[in-house]
Amino acid sequence: MHPLQCVLQVQRSLGWGPLASVSWLSLRMCRAHSSLSSTTCSSPERQEDGARKDFSSRLAAGPTFQHFLKSASAPQEKLSSEVEDPPPYLTMDELLGRQRKVYLETYGCQMNVNDTEIAWSILQKSGYLRTSNLQEADVILLVTCSIREKAEQTIWNRLHQLKALKTRRPRSRVPLRIGILGCMAERLKEEILNREKMVDVLAGPDAYRDLPRLLAVAESGQQAANVLLSLDETYADVMPVQTNPSATSAFVSIMRGCDNMCSYCIVPFTRGRERSRPVASILEEVKKLSEQVLQLIHERDNICKQIHLPAQSGSSRVLEAMRRGYSREAYVELVHHIRESIPGVSLSSDFIAGFCGETEEDHVQTVSLLREVQYNMGFLFAYSMRQKTRAYHRLKDDVPEEVKLRRLEELITVFREEATKANQISVGCTQLVLVEGLSKRSVTDLCGRNDGNLKVIFPDAEMEDVNNPGLRVRAQPGDYVLVKITSASSQTLRGHVLCRTTLKDSSENC
Repeated sequence: MHPLQCVLQVQRSLGWGPLASVSWLSLRMCRAHSSLSSTTCSSPERQEDGARKDFSSRLAAGPTFQHFLKSASAPQEKLSSEVEDPPPYLTMDELLGRQRKVYLETYGCQMNVNDTEIAWSILQKSGYLRTSNLQEADVILLVTCSIREKAEQTIWNRLHQLKALKTRRPRSRVPLRIGILGCMAERLKEEILNREKMVDVLAGPDAYRDLPRLLAVAESGQQAANVLLSLDETYADVMPVQTNPSATSAFVSIMRGCDNMCSYCIVPFTRGRERSRPVASILEEVKKLSEQVLQLIHERDNICKQIHLPAQSGSSRVLEAMRRGYSREAYVELVHHIRESIPGVSLSSDFIAGFCGETEEDHVQTVSLLREVQYNMGFLFAYSMRQKTRAYHRLKDDVPEEVKLRRLEELITVFREEATKANQISVGCTQLVLVEGLSKRSVTDLCGRNDGNLKVIFPDAEMEDVNNPGLRVRAQPGDYVLVKITSASSQTLRGHVLCRTTLKDSSENC
């Protein structure tokens, strides 16, 4: 009997529904038993009984539901030592970019911005270089959008412009390769390759890992395409590389595709079924972006060296009740890391006294955190229950009002003591100050902010202008001045002004 007939008989004996509902399992069984001779199924009763026992044993030995949950809980990253074999028609050397320069253009939504960063991360690891000069590019890749007809027409027009660039390419240089990536590549496929013979590479949203191979194939003069959609590709193990190093924001993709199937929308057909990235890979990307922010603050003189780091409480137990998502230990570790990354950084924080269930020991731990971190600025309040919050519905506001106020006063006192100590370090130093205007407490003083966002008060007096030697000026809002710090409190620094300067010249002595 043919193996498929065996499966059909097993299906009937086990009372299964239509074959379509178990087709995957059935075909697996057929393949597993394809070597059986026709005599194996000669007796229906014996065959059915054997198949039932065989199926039960396989089912018992197979993966459980918990196995699949565990497998999905972390990104399936490849080991660093694991190297995939190249396609049989290409060598490892042919897959390398050999320092060819790639020019990337992005059209459409934020997802395409993220896709560009993923594609560049993959190409960078394969030995390609990036260029912002279209004329020196060896590879031009357009990350495209298909959400509207106008978006696609923009790409067609751009291809006509690039055609002239490709035609004028000197024979002495490496041939220019042009690729279409993303949604338009997925939607139009053959039309792009046939209508624009100049397009060398076509890669859909789920085929960016294949870019090195596609470009290697294109080197031989052939058109190369991969527009296969995937049910599980999320690029979880690919860390996006920002294509604009000076960007002030970044997008973190947490899912791909869409299952909504809105009647007007092309996205499910160009990006495939909805699937989410593992949480661990999302957190890893956010962590890397945070590291880049710290590095940027450290390197740039025009970014204030101050970070607001709300703590709310020094007790891990209270933090858990607040649902803050971190422990005291994790918070302190972050503080140490920030101070190592940005020497001299100024820290500010928020604290709540008397949250639901806060004990005296919890309060003491908050006091100790204030002393340990030694904040430059702080915002401290007694807890006030708000309707509609989780605490309102689930917790009890059980700390008496007088206890809240007493604890708040203690926190304020300790904060001021420690902030004064922290700010005293600036006494005797010369600091760059951005002038904001007149002091609120004295019409004869000016007020500004230093690099740590601390308030600096100094007399409104004439001073020398660094860029105009011999010229005496008075500082105006928006000016930069150098101030010699003479005293400090928990709230402000005081000093006398030396000269008016600029960010560029602030490192020079007046």
